[in-house]
Amino acid sequence: MPFINTKTNVSISQEKELSIKQQLGQAISLIRGKSESWLMVNFEDNSRLYFAGDGKTPCAFVEIKLYGAASSQEYENLTEKITEIISSELNIQKTKIYIKYEETVYWGFAGHNF
Repeated sequence: MPFINTKTNVSISQEKELSIKQQLGQAISLIRGKSESWLMVNFEDNSRLYFAGDGKTPCAFVEIKLYGAASSQEYENLTEKITEIISSELNIQKTKIYIKYEETVYWGFAGHNF
């Protein structure tokens, strides 16, 4: 039950959004037990993000929330893949992309908690 939120200060066309969504759906399987069938994705483009005090340089902040936990190697692999996806699709330098992971033991779905 992962959730990926991508916030960026650039515009994301519908075509790019669908391409990124599809690639994120494949990438999430780098985490054991996770798949696109449970993945929720959100995009927030044209955000007022500043990186190192500069609001004009393209940058992105990606949050991944997981039910359960993953290994440090799984996170390393996913960070590498998501950085590649965002960098190539949105033309953002890899050094201007932050990725944050958050694990939880409680996750609600269909009126109940896992």
